Amino acid sequence: MKGTLMNIRGKDLYVETYGSRENPALLYLHGGPGESCYDFSAHQPERLQNDFYLIAIDQRGVCRSALIEEGEPFGFQDLVEDCEALRKELGITKWSLIGHSVGGYLALSYVDQYPHSIERVIFECPTFDFKLTAKELLRKTAMLLGKYGKEEAQSKALKLIESDISPRKFVEEYLPLSDELGEHRMEIYTYNFDNPTDYFAGYTEEEIDELYDRSEVHYTRLREEGVIFDSLLPKLQTVNNPMLLITAEHDAVTCAHHVSAFNNSAENGEIIHFENCGHTPHYEDADRFAHIVKSYLLVETKSNKSVHT
Repeated sequence: MKGTLMNIRGKDLYVETYGSRENPALLYLHGGPGESCYDFSAHQPERLQNDFYLIAIDQRGVCRSALIEEGEPFGFQDLVEDCEALRKELGITKWSLIGHSVGGYLALSYVDQYPHSIERVIFECPTFDFKLTAKELLRKTAMLLGKYGKEEAQSKALKLIESDISPRKFVEEYLPLSDELGEHRMEIYTYNFDNPTDYFAGYTEEEIDELYDRSEVHYTRLREEGVIFDSLLPKLQTVNNPMLLITAEHDAVTCAHHVSAFNNSAENGEIIHFENCGHTPHYEDADRFAHIVKSYLLVETKSNKSVHT
């Protein structure tokens, strides 16, 4: 991994770059909030770096980026502005985006505000509405709680789905219920476990714990601010940039409401579906994911490569 710290808007941001600067530029935005680009970087650069100038970051305050200090101003808009400032710092006129999960929420906000900085957007199993996503995650969690004999927690999850509470409350109530699954928790998200990410190839267990403690600050501050709980579904009607929505058979994050809204509202939108795959096609079906990215992004950029200044 080719990572370095870059000072972006007064804060050290962890940035990895792969491939030639002569290739079309492509930025990967991770999910979480606070999950880091580590798993993407473990699987996709070797597949994409010959065709793209690939950039992957740990967002502000996440893992290998600098910690958000107590009392330091921070909000969701900082993540949008960091993307735009990074583009300028790297001397890229236009780039395309891959937004995974909550990274899709960030990608949609970014392209809505800075459409002329972006060629195309790929949304990989995104959320555009935290409440809709939390409800669907609760349904899957309830199913798994029943499967593993956690009937009391299952009952709580099923009741919560039918309640009329705020998006923030849905997310806060979902997290402890998902923790009830213990070692089975990742089954909420992952279907194919045959191609895992080895986080300990580059870090010790203690280092991983320390890095994700930083991410917890990032996530807590975003929850406290509350902007992430605003639905972005209406933005799908206002963005004219070409957009590709990747869905997956066993993913609960991009629920049917998301797919319907995208299908009905995205003027220049396409949808591709992955079978036998969960929330993370970029490593559960890495070869097909890379093929889709190349097919979608290189059609029009081969003859019009991204310009660097």
